[in-house]
Amino acid sequence: MDIGLFRVLEDFQSIQTRMDPSLFMTAILAALVASFAASAMYRFFYESRGTGSQVHRAFPLLGISITTLFIGIQTSIPLSLGLLGALSIIRFRTPIKEPEEIGFIMLVVAASISAATFNFRYIVILYALALMSLFLIRGVRTFKFLKRDGVLVMTLADSDALNSKEGISKYLQENMRRNSLESSSSRDGVTSMQWTFSGLKSDVADFQAGLRKVAPVQSMNVFLDRPGGIR
Repeated sequence: MDIGLFRVLEDFQSIQTRMDPSLFMTAILAALVASFAASAMYRFFYESRGTGSQVHRAFPLLGISITTLFIGIQTSIPLSLGLLGALSIIRFRTPIKEPEEIGFIMLVVAASISAATFNFRYIVILYALALMSLFLIRGVRTFKFLKRDGVLVMTLADSDALNSKEGISKYLQENMRRNSLESSSSRDGVTSMQWTFSGLKSDVADFQAGLRKVAPVQSMNVFLDRPGGIR
């Protein structure tokens, strides 16, 4: 018998010998605990501020399914060879609406594969680093100079824009912590200007009313950043 084939069969028999029900249950329970931990992190850092598909509800089923799948691969050589074709029929019907969801799904997948290969220490290390990363991201977002609150878009006549430029700039400086003119365009006698800002010192209604007193604004829109992303 070919030496290479003999070694493959020997490894296969070794895996089957080690694959007792208690070891299988240990791997499944580890994956389940890791999935619930990922779900808790998703809800704490992301759910209350996002508009995603609530994908964390699928984490427990994803965890145990992926773990069982990879354990089955280890005990069946034909199954491992045909895995790629078998999985090609699977499609996600629920769209991934937020980039953070992809990260949490990959976290569950990585933990499940670690459980399936019985590398339980890797799960602990992975989740410790993930938790540190999430707290780091949350801490960075608390620095005001890295935060943008929204966008101000206004239109006014070309002549009014020229005459009111200084008054508008002064008003924005008084009512915002930071602001920056991103673009200005003119068409058919109407000037459109767009600012990004942070640290609005009053509510939007009072801010708009005050700005209309400073300049004859034709239209004004304040777009506050959607409260998405990791908080």
